[in-house]
Amino acid sequence: MNFVKTTVLLAALTGLLVMIGGLVGGPSGMVLFLVLAGVMNFFAYWFSDKMALKMAGAHEIQESQDPQLFGIVRDVANLSGMPMPRVYVVETDTPNAFATGRNPNHAVVAVTTGIRRILTERELRGVLGHEMGHVKNRDILTSSIVATVAGAISMIGNMLLWSSMFGGFGGGRGGENRNPLLMLLVAMVAPIAASLIQLGISRQREYAADKSGAIVTHDPEALASALEKLERGVTSRPMEPTPNQQAVSALYIVNPFRGQGMSNLFSTHPPLEERIRRLRDMAAGR
Repeated sequence: MNFVKTTVLLAALTGLLVMIGGLVGGPSGMVLFLVLAGVMNFFAYWFSDKMALKMAGAHEIQESQDPQLFGIVRDVANLSGMPMPRVYVVETDTPNAFATGRNPNHAVVAVTTGIRRILTERELRGVLGHEMGHVKNRDILTSSIVATVAGAISMIGNMLLWSSMFGGFGGGRGGENRNPLLMLLVAMVAPIAASLIQLGISRQREYAADKSGAIVTHDPEALASALEKLERGVTSRPMEPTPNQQAVSALYIVNPFRGQGMSNLFSTHPPLEERIRRLRDMAAGR
């Protein structure tokens, strides 16, 4: 079901890109922006892991520095049928973890120093199962495509806004048939719609990774317990919302900033209460 929902949302995002690309330049505009999105996606796919690790402030460690952590990672990788990933650490009191890498052969798992202080070995195994699930499910590829298409839509929206300011709607082939008010509306609404679709896809991939990790480790309760501790830990020690950390916040297993109220509508993560409920339903055999 998560796969079907993700596919539908991806199709909606692509359709939105094609629609507003056509508004900007007709058929040629549609092709131009699809090609541009493809080029952007190519670079995101090959280099997004390096950029994410740098922005998160993560550094690689060796097994001699934390043999217990390496032992858990190796065990979960074996259970997942995946090669041993590289291990990184983020020096922060905020408890959290994330994974990146374009495929299982180039995977990276990163944990914060804060998460090592509050989770038991069993709970940490559940968290790492979730992160390895992201890699195994090719969520890095999915998120790269989504981010690229959403970014292209935002770029087109900005172009439309600038065109409206300088009277550019009427120029070009077929420009006389364009409704300036419609173009302005699309310019304002399309980027918001793209962001909401992007967030919806991110949430579905979190549910899927929860399920994958619980199945691989045979311990849904461990991940549910870990999520409860992480929620309390992030609430008491949230990350500083710097531009770099905001850029990689969607990668973490829980929202590192803990927004409340209406800001939850724009959260990259589904409600923790619902994630925990689903995991405990799995543990109870429901």
